[in-house]
Formats: sequence, structure tokens, C-alpha cells
Amino acid sequence: MAATALLDLHALCDTALAARIAAGDGAAARLVTERNNQRLFRAAWSVLRNREEAEDAVQAAYARAFAAIGTFEGRSALSTWLTRIVINEAVGRARAATRRRARLDAGSVVHLDEYREKLMRGSSSSPAPDAALAQAQLRALLEQAIAALPDAFRQVFVLRDVEGLSVEDTAEALAILPATVKTRHLRARRRLQQALAPDVKAALTGTFPFAGADCAAMTERVMAAWRPRAG
Repeated sequence: MAATALLDLHALCDTALAARIAAGDGAAARLVTERNNQRLFRAAWSVLRNREEAEDAVQAAYARAFAAIGTFEGRSALSTWLTRIVINEAVGRARAATRRRARLDAGSVVHLDEYREKLMRGSSSSPAPDAALAQAQLRALLEQAIAALPDAFRQVFVLRDVEGLSVEDTAEALAILPATVKTRHLRARRRLQQALAPDVKAALTGTFPFAGADCAAMTERVMAAWRPRAG
């Protein structure tokens, strides 16, 4: 019976799922969060650029959304509706943080969250395989470059390239024109190319290393196979 109920939930359209949540159906709420958590986190991060704050914003956005889900009319996808709510939540938090910083001496504020992230990244006791390490380093470069984009460009880039939203859905989520989405997306990609170019060039300089034991082993194989002519 439970499996049948779960299958039925997966088959429901957005408006039906919203109605179930409005009626207090916990299983429907769980399904909607599982489907949207990653997208909403990325949308919140595109505004706040901080993992913990983005997670808090998503949680608060779900609370707001589920409290008002009876007003969802299905004019857009439920995921788009939720994305709009989390962006509003994140923008509000970003503005509040800006106001708080304006009241403080910038030189006296220690950014402990940034220090903690760096410390945690370097605290792993077990070395990762080469491929995983390279992927992590590339991801870190990309995240830093994306975080450095202007707010408007970063939000569009994350929704379009990271989340894969269409131009129309991105425009609706951000309450801007589709033409504006296209322009900001193009400019974001250009800025990322410019920002990443030096790092990529530096990384390429050290790629495909062939030294140390590898080099020595190759020398030994060559020498073992070499048969010089008698003089």
C-alpha cells in the first residue's frame, strides 16, 4: 500500500502535489523537497555565496512556500515558483547583511566562515585519488570564479548553466526579461573565460608529468632493449 501511494505521488502534477501539501501531506512535502533541494540551494548560493547561509535561506524559503502553497495556481512549474521564493529570501538576507556590515568597522570583522572552510578543505587525512583531487581542484577554481561574478551575472549563470533552467524559467525566477537573461548569461560566460584563463594555463604547465620513478623506469626499459652496434 505504501509503495502504491508513493508511486501515485510521483505521478501527480504540480498543482495536485501542492494541494496535497496544503492539506498536510508529509509524503508530498518530502517528495517536493527531494526534487528541489539542489536547485534551491544553488539559487540561494548564487545570491549569498555562503553554504551555511544558503542552507538557512532554503529552509526558510520552504517554510514560507509551504505556508502559502494553497495559493499556487500552476501558472508556472512548482520548481520555478519555489526558486522565485528562495531567491527573494536570499536577496532579503543579503540586503540585511549589507546593512549590518555598514554599521560595523570593516577592518574589525573576522570572516571566520571563510577560514573554517579553508581549514576543513585541508584537514582530510586520507589523500584522494588523482582524478578526484584534480576534479576537486577544478571545481574549487570554478566556484571561486563564479562567486566573483557580479550578482546579476552570477544568479543567471547558476540558474542557466549549473541548474539547466531555460531562458524563460530563469527570467520568471528572477523577474527579469528573457532578453536580459541572454545578455547577462553571455557576459557571465565571457567573464568566467577571462578569469579562468590564467589558472587554466598555469594548470596545463604541470599536466602530464613524467619524472621521478616514471622517468627512471622508462630509462631502464630503453636501456634494457638497446643493443648498440659493435664498433
